[in-house]
Amino acid sequence: MGQKFTGEVRDLASDGRGVVVHPQGRTFFVPGVWLGEAGEFRITGLKGRIGFAELISADEEARHLSRVTPACEHHGFSENTCGGCPWQFMAYEQQLAAKQARVQKAMKRLACEDKVQPILASPQQLGYRNRAQLKTDGRKLGYMAANSNQLVDVGACPVLSQHNQQTLQHLRALLPNAEWRPTAKQKWTSLDIDESVSADTASVDSRLPFQQANTQQNAVIRSWLAEGLSRYAAGKSVLELFCGSGNLTEVIAASCAQSTLAVEAVETALEGLKARKLQNVSTLACNLFSEIDAEKLLPHVKTAEILVLDPPREGLKVSKPLFVKKSVIQQVFYISCDLATFSRDLGVFMENGFKVVEVQPLDMSPQTPHIELMAVLSKR
Repeated sequence: MGQKFTGEVRDLASDGRGVVVHPQGRTFFVPGVWLGEAGEFRITGLKGRIGFAELISADEEARHLSRVTPACEHHGFSENTCGGCPWQFMAYEQQLAAKQARVQKAMKRLACEDKVQPILASPQQLGYRNRAQLKTDGRKLGYMAANSNQLVDVGACPVLSQHNQQTLQHLRALLPNAEWRPTAKQKWTSLDIDESVSADTASVDSRLPFQQANTQQNAVIRSWLAEGLSRYAAGKSVLELFCGSGNLTEVIAASCAQSTLAVEAVETALEGLKARKLQNVSTLACNLFSEIDAEKLLPHVKTAEILVLDPPREGLKVSKPLFVKKSVIQQVFYISCDLATFSRDLGVFMENGFKVVEVQPLDMSPQTPHIELMAVLSKR
């Protein structure tokens, strides 16, 4: 380690780091660089056939013209800087172009790159985040350093919504706080916040109900689904998987669908959904990551013509019940937060007689490499 080499960034990895190939052939991952940049790098670690490096100096003629000054004083790539927004050094238009290119590349492997629509930009590049999980040891309060378990004390976070920025400041005013000291089995205490809580009601070591982190972009997803259902759902039955507390169920219920079965493993989420008393909506508690439990879907795929799903990053790990011979599913609306599992699952649907009608990327989290995806599939 510590050795220097020259190279060029040939690609961007899913976590936002640049991919640089050493003159001797080993692939290195480098933070804080962009596609096409070249320069001198220093090796910081090795792991099997890959390595890790840092940029020492960039060739001026190769340095990307769209670099910008990060808006956050805590931005960086060392153990003393926050790792939450690794692309904050790059102009937003270039962030969008990189995300679009990643989706096109992934869909080309499935021979459906022509179905990819232009990415939908976020109206706000800062101040958009409506929820966050903070970490504290009772003395510091903030986030983790990039690729590290090091806690970084964060004085302000410009990607948080105004409400959440105020909550962060109010929480910091309570430091030091002996009640937030982690137990012997923990490295830190988690404080979950969103726009429904204040510093007095932040959730300690317990996750708040899931919601999409960007309110404006969540509205775009809901509108996209509503428009799609208007074409297909009239008088039909809908099966919704990973329904949570009803973010998309509400859209389905407002469509012309005859009935909706909303499926979720988390009982508290289902309780929240039931409290909404949506018209023609019934619920089913089911662990969709269990092959045995997922068999509960078998009677319902024989009656539901439309499938809506919004899984976590793991995607649709158990899909076999959806493809039994008596399944009548004709259209699929798939919302995903992970390109890798999204691509894998689209491949499974295609192998089972579906075709991709549309892939719509959406930027849920500016300043990060995260991509939200929406797809429509139809039975061939």
